[in-house]
Amino acid sequence: MRALCILLLALVAALHGAGPAAGQPANLTLGTARPGGTYVIYGGFVARLIAKEARIPVATRETDGPNDNIVLLSEKKIDIGMTTMGIAHQAWTASAPWTKGKKFREIRALFPMYDTPFHFVVLEKSDIRSVKDMARRKVGVGPKSGTPGTYFPMMFKTLGIAADFQFGGAAAMADQLIDGKIDAFAFAAGLPIDAFSMIEDERAVRFVRYTDQEIAAIRKALPELTEATIPRTTYRQLDGDHKTLGTFNFFVAHMDMIDSLAYRITKTVMEQSGLIVKGHASAKETVPENWDRNTFLPYHPGALKYFAEKGIKVPAHLRR
Repeated sequence: MRALCILLLALVAALHGAGPAAGQPANLTLGTARPGGTYVIYGGFVARLIAKEARIPVATRETDGPNDNIVLLSEKKIDIGMTTMGIAHQAWTASAPWTKGKKFREIRALFPMYDTPFHFVVLEKSDIRSVKDMARRKVGVGPKSGTPGTYFPMMFKTLGIAADFQFGGAAAMADQLIDGKIDAFAFAAGLPIDAFSMIEDERAVRFVRYTDQEIAAIRKALPELTEATIPRTTYRQLDGDHKTLGTFNFFVAHMDMIDSLAYRITKTVMEQSGLIVKGHASAKETVPENWDRNTFLPYHPGALKYFAEKGIKVPAHLRR
């Protein structure tokens, strides 16, 4: 009788698609970032979407951001993660100190998320009116293992600006700016950045811009970064379209993830991204057409299957 009950339960599960496929984990862990940025919000909606539509429970794990997610994926301590293409390029080529000389060649792309523009906010009463004015000032740049925490020090070094960088979660950085414990908050995330919106709800602020010459110098030194524009309507106190630099975000997985699972995750998010937009406006860029914002990181075979079904011809160097 017990054997018959087990057989019937298995049959019901199969009919309703409730059980995991062969080799598929019963649940997944998604690496996000610290509170105050976009990853936590976006990742939460993606996790719920996958759980509902693909019937795979997903737990989110707060991490130190893109760098940390790549390391955790390589060690198989998380199943899927979020990263920027700038950080992924450093991981792929071992071109940054945080990689400790390791080339993370086991990471594979799943699908595009959104662009991450780098920008600065200061209190309106501050005497900081340019990036050069931040020399020898306390500049909060988010977690040390995050995209802004990695790139802003590199950008400032390129421009010959010596600042006192402060590291921590975006929400903590926002509080420190309001309390006068830091002089400027430099960050990069999907728009609008929740922590920036919180600051302008509390205080009068000013958004500081890179000059065209500074953007050109940074792009020459860090060619993986691309030009980006923050629309005037992103923040209430932004006085015009904001030209800056950015790097696109992608969901990534370990190369050992089974193809059918990678396919289900990619298909679910690509075809239901409108539900994520309800949680964060940045998800409007989570569309198959942005697959080409990845220029070097091979796609997972499961993701390639989905893009092929959509008539997208991914070049050979992204199919390894």
